[in-house]
Amino acid sequence: MTTTATAPSPYRVTPRHVLRSEWHKLRSLRSTWITLLSAAALVLGVGLIMGTTYTPGGGDADIDTVVLVLYGTVLGQLCVSVLGILVTAGEYSTGMIRASLTVVPRRLPVLWSKAAVFAATAFLTMYATALVTFLAAQLFLHDTEQAAALTDPGILGALAGNAAGITLLSLIALGLGATLRSVPGAVGAYFGGILILPEVLGMLPYDAVDSALKYFPTQAAGALGSATPIPGAAGTAPALLALCLWAAASLGAAAVLLRRRDA
Repeated sequence: MTTTATAPSPYRVTPRHVLRSEWHKLRSLRSTWITLLSAAALVLGVGLIMGTTYTPGGGDADIDTVVLVLYGTVLGQLCVSVLGILVTAGEYSTGMIRASLTVVPRRLPVLWSKAAVFAATAFLTMYATALVTFLAAQLFLHDTEQAAALTDPGILGALAGNAAGITLLSLIALGLGATLRSVPGAVGAYFGGILILPEVLGMLPYDAVDSALKYFPTQAAGALGSATPIPGAAGTAPALLALCLWAAASLGAAAVLLRRRDA
């Protein structure tokens, strides 16, 4: 009796294959590139406006150079965060998530792969945008007190911190999208909980609230994008840790519900 060896299937579900699948889905969507290009254009456009309209000796003289030229980060962050929501909640709205979870029945690798592919794409895009914006704005700031070079202390770290802040905020949004499974619901939760709630809490006359607010997502992200310490803000390391914990909590909640609920 003879036996025939069976060659291993090239279509096995492996982490590399799941990552490749998620990358293919992300890059094949027109909304991905529209949103990322919009975010980059907003950051660059506002940076050029800040550079061309800057008045030496004016009220902006004491603002950190990186913060000044990357004022458009707030607008860019909104675009990338909405994309994070679309990566997860958008797949539920189209019903494509059923196919993804059928192919990967363990489920969680789908979520981790989405988060990894999206985070890498968002960080590289926004870091490149920050570098270009900084260099472009410095063409107009070179003879002012805001003149700086990439080799100056803290500059590259602040540019990377700016991109990391946007990326981690967007991962929170991605987790909300996977948790709520609704694009409008996740957008509302993100804007209400991440952007509006801290402003409301900031009006309370309590020192404990002010101390806690430094570690809320948007405030922590802002502390990462400055080459010099911001008075009253958290330090770079505590802010990064806080933001990572917020993103982990959002993705963790999504993971628990993904295991417990039907697709």
